[in-house]
Amino acid sequence: MGGATPDTSNPHPQPLPQGEGASLADLAYEAAKLCKADLVTEMVGEFPELQGLMGGYYARAEGLDPQVADAIRDHYKPVGQGDDVPTAPVTVAVSLADKLDTLLSFFAVDELPTGSKDPFALRRAALGIARTIIFNAIPFNLGGLQSRWDCEFDPDKRGWIKTQAGLGISETILGKPNPHDLEALFYGLSPAEFMEVLSDTNWREEVVSNERRTLDFFAERLKVQQREAGVRHDLIDAVFALGGEDDLVRLLARVHALQAFVETGDGVNLLAGYKRAANILKKENHPLVTPAQAGAQLDSGLRRNDDMMSTGDEDPLENVDDPEMRAIYAEQIAQSGSGLSYTPEAAEKALINALDAAEPLAAEAIAKEDFAAAMSALASLRAPIDAFFEEVTVNDADQAKRKSRLALLARFRAAVHNVADFSKIEG
Repeated sequence: MGGATPDTSNPHPQPLPQGEGASLADLAYEAAKLCKADLVTEMVGEFPELQGLMGGYYARAEGLDPQVADAIRDHYKPVGQGDDVPTAPVTVAVSLADKLDTLLSFFAVDELPTGSKDPFALRRAALGIARTIIFNAIPFNLGGLQSRWDCEFDPDKRGWIKTQAGLGISETILGKPNPHDLEALFYGLSPAEFMEVLSDTNWREEVVSNERRTLDFFAERLKVQQREAGVRHDLIDAVFALGGEDDLVRLLARVHALQAFVETGDGVNLLAGYKRAANILKKENHPLVTPAQAGAQLDSGLRRNDDMMSTGDEDPLENVDDPEMRAIYAEQIAQSGSGLSYTPEAAEKALINALDAAEPLAAEAIAKEDFAAAMSALASLRAPIDAFFEEVTVNDADQAKRKSRLALLARFRAAVHNVADFSKIEG
């Protein structure tokens, strides 16, 4: 029933047994073809509130598969906040397809809700989509869908829509299209024709913009849908702001873990430390780096100290896996001050070490979708960042120290951003 609480311990369910998915897809296709047929009947014409319900009766009377009849009957669900959420696979597929078709088609022609006006019930459709995806724990990426609908309304770009079926649109692809890798997906376009489509920069930027607009719309609906469950809207913003996260089930699992974390003492103190670091960096006009760039800006020990590996061997990397040499490398790391041109203060060194430990742990946990473990890795940074601010002067008169410490704070900020954008969190 729709009123039950879904199991979120594992964000996504196990795949169906081999062959069962294809059979269900055939049933869903049949239900999708017939789900609106009752709209032309006299019964529904006189009593519109019976749409779907009558279709289910008609389907049963015709001897169709019960799963098809149920999907026709229930594909409008959930209609309101208190309505049951469909759980039967065929019904879920048809319900999502119907609502997504409505929502994304209107978005493709720029017919969006404005203020209190929503003549096509697009907000309700988005809520229904979100509730169905989340309740059934469906691994579902919303990001590439809008580009597909945009292409269907732009016949000159239909070759691009076929490519999206295999890849999905992304800024990486937009920046570095490779026609040779994509040739199997052209569906009638030659490499030259495909590159011509890609060269339409304005159109490509519009597609990306429309996708972001669609995800923003879902973010607002998700806030409404989760409000009654006690989920904070600012935490949803903090996760959406990361970019690249368009799986609502995975996103919500991260939000729940984030909310549990920020309500602890470590979470409150880490947020305060983050805001202090962010304010210093903003005041100094320090560039905002992405998590992927953070390690390249300031890294410790082995990755940043070019002179560290000089051991007397002709090839300094020859014995890198030799257990007897590890102590030598470790000693050189310690003596090098972690690649800095000066000996760092104790609290500064402690923060570097904490980041060295926390960054890979958080990245591994996120890759496994273990967001509670990712938050735990962040928690280990709370004491080191507090001590750093207590004991270390960031804006030191020595420009080398000042530059390195600002970069260290930027690395701390980026490490936090790898889990959530804490700048969006209130408090």
